[in-house]
Amino acid sequence: MPKAMLIHNPAAARTKPRVVRAVCDTFSSEGWVVEVVVTKGPGDETTLARQGVAGSVDVIVVYGGDGTAIRAFSGMVDSGVPLGLIPGGTGNLLASNLGLPRDPIRATRAITRGHPVAVDVGRLTCRKAERYFAVACGAGFDAELMARTSGESKRRWRMAAYVATAWEVLGNLQPTHFQISVDGSNFEVEAATVIVANCGAILPPFVRFGPGITLHDGLLDVITMTASNRIESVSALWQMITGLGNGGRVRYARGRKITVESQPIVPIESDGDEGGTTPFTADAVPGGLRVMMPRG
Repeated sequence: MPKAMLIHNPAAARTKPRVVRAVCDTFSSEGWVVEVVVTKGPGDETTLARQGVAGSVDVIVVYGGDGTAIRAFSGMVDSGVPLGLIPGGTGNLLASNLGLPRDPIRATRAITRGHPVAVDVGRLTCRKAERYFAVACGAGFDAELMARTSGESKRRWRMAAYVATAWEVLGNLQPTHFQISVDGSNFEVEAATVIVANCGAILPPFVRFGPGITLHDGLLDVITMTASNRIESVSALWQMITGLGNGGRVRYARGRKITVESQPIVPIESDGDEGGTTPFTADAVPGGLRVMMPRG
């Protein structure tokens, strides 16, 4: 009988006890044994996931948001134990980029009836500290946006909370001088933000970082956006959303190892969490994570 460990973050924006019960009932009806473990503070997800790997469970399931999922799989990279995702947060960008169901019962059945698929992850190194990311990391505007969007507003307004904060931040943009290296090829740019993306979609399926960004190519994509006010920002975002090509206010590059330095030093973020300050290095980890996906 297959066994799952279900990591549940009760503090995530949209998680509910009744959903946990329904998910457990679904696992049981599908012939699975499930152990529910609850996080009590930041970092518990990683510890619990490592315990699940050591305990030889068949799959480690996360019910929560992107932060919960990322912290959990940080204890699973290259372990061979697959991750199951049941979306319960604000953005759920990893699950959305993978095309996984948002409905908890359908998501559970995608795990019990699905199969593991290898996907890439990114490894962020900042001042000798390492962490993994699934969607993106970056410096500048996006880091300030994540830092200034409160947990309470995310619980109340979901993705609209980010939109409201973005409009406020865009009114006070300060372009930064960045020095960027992509697999040893160097360039400099005055930019409002530098994003290193592993996933393509920001608001799936409507808004994307750019064309051709995928979890399955073993590469990371660098996006720089040049803007100093709201009008220029809207122009840059429109270019990015519509995929109008490389140049203008938005530039793209692609590689396995990305190094970003800046003058002055600016904050960075990783999958929505504060990640320190520049400089930083991001490396692709091809196929570093296995995720349970629906068959077909």
